[in-house]
Amino acid sequence: MGGDSEDSSRRAPAATTALVIAGLIFAGAMAMAMKRSSGESGVAESPAAKEWRVVGWAYAESGDATASAAAYRRATALEPDNGENWSSLGEALQSASTSVVPEAAAALERALRLDPADPRARYFLAVQKDLSGDHAGAVADWAALLRDTPSGAPWYADLRRTLEQVAARNKIAVPGGMPVAAANTAVSGAIPGPTADQLSEAASIAPGQQDEMARGMVARLAARLVREPRDADGWIQLMRSRMVLKDPAGATAALSSGLAAFDGDPATRQRLQSAAAQLGVDGSQE
Repeated sequence: MGGDSEDSSRRAPAATTALVIAGLIFAGAMAMAMKRSSGESGVAESPAAKEWRVVGWAYAESGDATASAAAYRRATALEPDNGENWSSLGEALQSASTSVVPEAAAALERALRLDPADPRARYFLAVQKDLSGDHAGAVADWAALLRDTPSGAPWYADLRRTLEQVAARNKIAVPGGMPVAAANTAVSGAIPGPTADQLSEAASIAPGQQDEMARGMVARLAARLVREPRDADGWIQLMRSRMVLKDPAGATAALSSGLAAFDGDPATRQRLQSAAAQLGVDGSQE
């Protein structure tokens, strides 16, 4: 039984495995909006808007950017004053395109008006500068974001690498030199989504190497969640990754562990169960 399941998961199509890699490149685990997960965002959330965010995330992770954007538009309509909704919409629109998307720009700018520190909005607005040919502007913005990013943030290493690569490729000196990690260890958000270059690189990796890379990333995500279990978005990401890798038993185990981590928190448990249903994870034993 175990052998058949393992063999089928190892035969996952290359494109499917590349999708897992793309979804995990940033932050290794794509630990989205950590403070939101622990109820520390300070924003009064609409349950319906939260569910649309889960739907938007699930669609984005399945590769359907159009449906993801449509879900995030619903969230913005329900919660127009929540910057996360707008930065998520901007990400969904921009990450699917290698040219600047005006609607994405408007959404990201609105997110920053609502929350000037939103790292996702800051990151993708810099991406738009890079796409439009303003490489120096993108480097300057990413450097400023990196200076504000604590070294413990899950996206720190990837942001730094992106900054280094774009600066080197375009022979641009990083203003003020390569930033030193911020001393503050608080993490208030995340920068999900790969760059166009990273998507291309992931797709070009040989299928066997894609499979090995994806499984390594998923294993690191699972290990981090053992150490830091109170991360609802991380558990949802692990469920999704297991399902993409055709490991439904692993996805169910992730759901069980996530629910156990939030014992006594009915709202978060319901969110995990709703996400599991969206992803097709069997939650009948929970």
